[in-house]
Amino acid sequence: MKVHNFFAGPAILPQEVLVEASSSALRYQNGLSLMEMSHRSKPIADVFEEAESLIAELLGIGDEHKVLFLTGGASSQFYMIPMNILGADQTAGYIDTGTWSTKAIKEAKLFGKVEVLASSKDKNFTYIPKDYLIPDHLRYLHITSNNTIVGTQMSKFDKVNVPLVCDMSSDIFSRAFDASQFDVIYAGAQKNLGPSGVTLAIVKKDVVGKMERDIPTMLNYETHIKKDSMFNTPPTFPVYVCLLTLRWLKANGGVAGMEKRNQAKADLLYGEIDRNPLFYGTTAVEDRSKMNVCFLLNDDQHNDAFLAMATEANCVGIKGHRSVGGFRASTYNAMDINSVQVLVDVMKRFEEKYG
Repeated sequence: MKVHNFFAGPAILPQEVLVEASSSALRYQNGLSLMEMSHRSKPIADVFEEAESLIAELLGIGDEHKVLFLTGGASSQFYMIPMNILGADQTAGYIDTGTWSTKAIKEAKLFGKVEVLASSKDKNFTYIPKDYLIPDHLRYLHITSNNTIVGTQMSKFDKVNVPLVCDMSSDIFSRAFDASQFDVIYAGAQKNLGPSGVTLAIVKKDVVGKMERDIPTMLNYETHIKKDSMFNTPPTFPVYVCLLTLRWLKANGGVAGMEKRNQAKADLLYGEIDRNPLFYGTTAVEDRSKMNVCFLLNDDQHNDAFLAMATEANCVGIKGHRSVGGFRASTYNAMDINSVQVLVDVMKRFEEKYG
């Protein structure tokens, strides 16, 4: 019986990726498991080189950017970014759209000045702020493209007059966009790229190496740029699984193919939420996430009954984040539309029973 994995992360991976990764965990080359191989060996070097190349190809970035495979999750980038590119007497601008940007703001204040240019906190982060002014004096502007907890997403990225930094942990590779306009893109892998344990950072080379402060070796982007993510032992197996996912992405139409795939899933699920009188969406319609669909029951006394019905249909991971409650269906790239249809059918049956 197929299990429909709606967890927000670590999240669903393509079945083909899981099969090949399982095989390589036992035997990759020369009779060794990939997990047993030195990170200095040619097979592992080839894995990193191909993964970096595929990321550049899929996102359309050139030699001005460097693809890095780091550790510490996206949360480590909250402080690595200002540590590396924000001087103590400089100011960074942040758009506060939820938990993760709030945490990033807190870390940035340790290294320089911070201006929160706009926030949606006044409505529990259920919308994306718009029409805010971006001062020319900013060292960079930091945005979070998708918010897993509340289910909002920036529908587009406008050109800005300052360097642009973006946390794309939960929607990278899910749609086409101009990656060249960003000075730093970072993402935890465990949504649309691979398993937990590796963090992707795409850094424009000319933004680093300009700080007067001393930066710890392992927290200095230059360290990892110069050593091609091999300064110390990197998370080799997670990067390999990322490579398999990247191959799958390319074979399935790249980011343009994913965008079409994700739009169809979002239309199906949001369509049922809007049609079904027992449910309602929690965010502004124009800012709805195509990755994390958050919704509530009009009568929350039936929450347990709906979860039980979903579990019976092998839909797992739809309980909302503990800070907001309700339900959240994460429909990342690897999820097939048939799994979304199963959840929609559960919602229809629930309406028949309780409507």
